Amino acid sequence: MGGQYRITGDKYPRMRPSRRRGRLVGVAVACGAVLGVAGWGTLQLIDVFTGGGGTASAAGTKAGCATKASPAATASPALLPKPAQITVNVFNATTRSGLAKTTADELKKRGFRIGEVGNAASQYDKKVTGTGVLLGPAASLNTSLPVLATQLTAAERRTDAARKGPAIDLIIGNRFTTLTGLPEATRELTALAAPKPTATTKKGC
Repeated sequence: MGGQYRITGDKYPRMRPSRRRGRLVGVAVACGAVLGVAGWGTLQLIDVFTGGGGTASAAGTKAGCATKASPAATASPALLPKPAQITVNVFNATTRSGLAKTTADELKKRGFRIGEVGNAASQYDKKVTGTGVLLGPAASLNTSLPVLATQLTAAERRTDAARKGPAIDLIIGNRFTTLTGLPEATRELTALAAPKPTATTKKGC
């Protein structure tokens, strides 16, 4: 400017970065690190809850979560009739005489109602090779048939959709000797109506 100003001395001003800019850079780096850790943690949580992690999936249940059994009936008591509510027709399909009557008498002693007693129809006569056949209407499959089956556990169970009436036929086969023993039959009948446990877990596990 017209030579009015002169630079003297051998020292010159040095340019230093602003402290404020340094702080902003530090804050940005810290925020990036926090976001990275948070993102990694989120991915891990998603992996655990979706079952992706092998270790987490193998753990399955929390430590200390015990499995308890709660009773659940396999069939409603209302669906299982008492022996006195079941009418049984006893037919002999063997060549041995008298089996139908003696079997019917024993069933009567055990509380069942007895209907017809005699020889089996031609379609079964001398054609039942096993212990016997229990034949009833379709509705008896999970009601009266299982109850009668406790008295002759080895008998085959069959249903006939065209059959009318609630009565059940007990058709004696060639391998029949006698009904299931009374103590065992009683245990089978009790177990049939007894509730069976179903596994459940504690809340919060």
